[in-house]
Amino acid sequence: MNSSEHIKSIHVNYCRGQQLVPFGKLLWKDKRIYFEYNNLFLESGLHLSPFKLPLKPGVILCEDHVFNGLFGLFNDSLPDGWGRLLLDRKMRSIGLNPDGITPLDRLSYTGSRGMGALQYEPEINDSRELKLVNDLDEIAQECMQVIEYDDNHFLDDLLIMNGSSAGARPKILIAIQPKEQIVSNNNLNEIHNDWIVKFRSSIDPKDSGSIEYAYNLMAKSAGLDIPEINLFKSKIGSGHFGVKRFDRVGSKFIHMHTVCGLLHADHRYPALDYFTIMKVTMLLTKNQLEVERQYRNAAFNVFAHNRDDHSKNFSFLMDEDGSWRVSPAYDLTFSSGPGGEHCTSVMGEGRAPAEFHLLKLAKAIGIPEKISQQIIEEVKSAVMLWPAFAKEANVSVKSLQFIYKQLKM
Repeated sequence: MNSSEHIKSIHVNYCRGQQLVPFGKLLWKDKRIYFEYNNLFLESGLHLSPFKLPLKPGVILCEDHVFNGLFGLFNDSLPDGWGRLLLDRKMRSIGLNPDGITPLDRLSYTGSRGMGALQYEPEINDSRELKLVNDLDEIAQECMQVIEYDDNHFLDDLLIMNGSSAGARPKILIAIQPKEQIVSNNNLNEIHNDWIVKFRSSIDPKDSGSIEYAYNLMAKSAGLDIPEINLFKSKIGSGHFGVKRFDRVGSKFIHMHTVCGLLHADHRYPALDYFTIMKVTMLLTKNQLEVERQYRNAAFNVFAHNRDDHSKNFSFLMDEDGSWRVSPAYDLTFSSGPGGEHCTSVMGEGRAPAEFHLLKLAKAIGIPEKISQQIIEEVKSAVMLWPAFAKEANVSVKSLQFIYKQLKM
């Protein structure tokens, strides 16, 4: 893709429920990105990204370069990890240098297939229709071929099925229609449920799907808000973990914004503290109960040894009227984090946060001690039942015992 072929401008639309509303326009000029709101959208008063993208007329330049000059609101639409690998591999397969692809080019590839409620035009789309997904094991093996052997034979299909989902592990976006038919997301009947299904990478244990499923069972028992989950059967492992998407309700789109995008806090570098996340929660939701929900998420991550708690793993959902709430918890599994530390510290402590730090956090953010202690006890009680959840999810004895030794009691 030479300079004359780059996407110079792109129209952004916002799916307000089932209605597609013009949101604004992005412009690529002199290697900088500019944005201008649609005038009618300005009149709505809806603020999709209140901290970094001011709701005002005229051309706005993003002064931050965290996302290559792209506002965090739009960066949340782009895939990273597995999804970025697929697109970069696709570019190389047709003789293009991925480093020469601009953020607007990537948004054009995302088009209408992104997470959340934003869509981009023009859309570089593959119009092929995928057949029914009859065998998730087959897709898992295709993913492994791409990872281990640089096999590009399956790239096109995997790109379509990936959408713009984030995260390092291979995954696909699917829809489950009546009679439990699993199909890709590009040819759907109106009645369907949208799901994300994850597959293990080459460095994951064979029972990684079961481990994540068990962790979500444990989190639900601990009082966390968990989406509908499933462990899809597998003949090559203990199962493929699936979670129902919470940015879709039938044919309705829900606006979703990560802490990463809201604050321009790069998820690749551990620089956040839970105190900041709690403050953001209060500022956005203006609801103490939502702050307590977020606090419960923090307590679970500490006691359940989920240290991959970076800024993309915390999100907020916005209703059509502009009201914000904490999203259901996601990406909950055993993780030792970078260098054995939490990506998000607890009152400055990343390596060994404990109950003391959680209580200090609660006090700093204004959660009554009685409530914070109750949340902590409920989470600890659930985590103590890890062996039972692991057995229910068919986690291997080896993984069960290893994780049990690491959990905080």
